[in-house]
Amino acid sequence: MSGAAGVVEHLFRHSAGQITATLARTLGPARLDLAEEAVADAIEQALRTWPHHGVPDNARGWLFRAARNRAIDLIRREDSLRAKLPLLLDRLEEPAGADDELTMMVLCCHPELPVPAQVALTLKTVGGLGVGEIAAALLDKPATVAQRLVRAKRWLAGKSFALPPGEAIESRVDSVLAVLYLLFNEGYQASGGQDAIRGELCGEAIRLGRLVLADPRTDTPRARALLALMLLQASRLPARVDADGDLLLLSEQDRSRWDHTMITEGTRVFATACTGPELSAYHVEAAIAVCHTTPETDWPRVVGLYDQLLELRPSPVGRLNRAIALAMAEGPRAGIAELELLEDEPKLAAYPLLPAALGALWLQAGEPEKAARYYRAALALPGSEPQHRFLRRRLAICET
Repeated sequence: MSGAAGVVEHLFRHSAGQITATLARTLGPARLDLAEEAVADAIEQALRTWPHHGVPDNARGWLFRAARNRAIDLIRREDSLRAKLPLLLDRLEEPAGADDELTMMVLCCHPELPVPAQVALTLKTVGGLGVGEIAAALLDKPATVAQRLVRAKRWLAGKSFALPPGEAIESRVDSVLAVLYLLFNEGYQASGGQDAIRGELCGEAIRLGRLVLADPRTDTPRARALLALMLLQASRLPARVDADGDLLLLSEQDRSRWDHTMITEGTRVFATACTGPELSAYHVEAAIAVCHTTPETDWPRVVGLYDQLLELRPSPVGRLNRAIALAMAEGPRAGIAELELLEDEPKLAAYPLLPAALGALWLQAGEPEKAARYYRAALALPGSEPQHRFLRRRLAICET
């Protein structure tokens, strides 16, 4: 990626949602498509011009003005929107910032929308993910996600761009947190493309998590627990890939490369999340992440925490992770027995980590032929190129 393209990618992840939210506030949620189109055109313009003319000193401001000018061009073509022109023409500065983004997130997570639509709309509008990325994060089909987005945007027509009063905000916090959780996970383990991890997505999820905590109306113990979880997980990003960009297992990572400042902050935030009686799934996951920050992971404790997590939030992915922890605690065959129970789980049919985990455990158990069969099955499923390189290396070990 060229220097200019890298700056555009960075700005897109950190500013696109903010710019879209500001335009949507001016134009109204009914014209969210127009706001997104204007931002996309501004990004395309930057990719065309910056490599030749250099990156502007205030690149973020340039991007906002380009999106604003494109929105003005689009509005001039629609008689019904021309009344909005004076509002946009007066907005010569950069986006207003956090308030607009928080409002956009809360609006996308309205309880009248089905939860899958809330998640897809927020990931698209605020997180900047494409339809394919959202589908992978939700273990869903792209066509299904695209239909949800169309229906959700249609529903937004006529809604006001404003935070709801009183306790209505708190009722939407869980949906907002679910979106940030998925956004972070897509960055922590990319579902496709050339990179094993996408640090920009993790950073964006953490930034938005801080934004949630900055407003006393949305600062809750579970929101703090999620931010702590993301900080603790993100601390390992520098050590999760080698010099070639290939994935490294936890046991292979150089722990001196972990971001210990981030670990300290994550541990501190987690402590503040645990001061009251509330216990959420994010609290338990953060506790698991804390276990991994110690020199030697206490695997029996991790298994117990996964049991607690599955009581709070049952999921096939949670069962998969518990099985891997069980294998670390009691040996590979204990994990295999649990993983085999998941092979007919529909939500894991296209999830490459299930056959990859079975391949790893059968290899540990001294059964390379069975391991090879599962590694081939994992390679047949969608994944990032570094994931596939990792799987091919493991398959080669089985075949030697």
